[in-house]
Amino acid sequence: MSADEPRPAAGRTPAIAPPSPPVPTPATDAAAAALGRAREAARSKGLHPGSPRPRRRGIIPGTGPGFPEQRSRDPQMMGDQLSRLMAEHGWNAPVSVGSVMGRWREIVGDVADHATPETFTDGKLVVRADSTAWATQLGLLVPQLQRRMDEEIGEGVIAEIVVLGPGAPSWIRGPRVVPGRGPRDTYG
Repeated sequence: MSADEPRPAAGRTPAIAPPSPPVPTPATDAAAAALGRAREAARSKGLHPGSPRPRRRGIIPGTGPGFPEQRSRDPQMMGDQLSRLMAEHGWNAPVSVGSVMGRWREIVGDVADHATPETFTDGKLVVRADSTAWATQLGLLVPQLQRRMDEEIGEGVIAEIVVLGPGAPSWIRGPRVVPGRGPRDTYG
């Protein structure tokens, strides 16, 4: 600082001069003119540039194409939502087969006393009979069982019904096993 310049008071910072405005060029003039035209067009439409956008009346958030008839944020019945979820993910067939497993007795009737469903994979239902005689009888009843399953859970969900005889008992006792031919009797 020179001796001629006044010293700032203690605790005060010297004032900073504002920057000088930029020198207009043809490009900045063209941009300013375009911005002015856009603002004028907005005002002629009733808009006020720089103000927040007004809310549109009559449109409820969560409605329209892709949303159910009911507002998506309203409480909805659990069964309806589960049905929609199962349809979206393609879970209808596995769930309906699971219902067959749970309602086996009411679907097949008295046959349930002698046969139980074991597995369902890739359209194939495996049923285990409690004796070889019942396995033979169920083998003859497969077309009627197939028709009943189609009525109950839908056409083509169960492509094949496989009837197995009773499982052989395990003769293995203890932690060590010696390989061999096993029992000489048939179990199914």
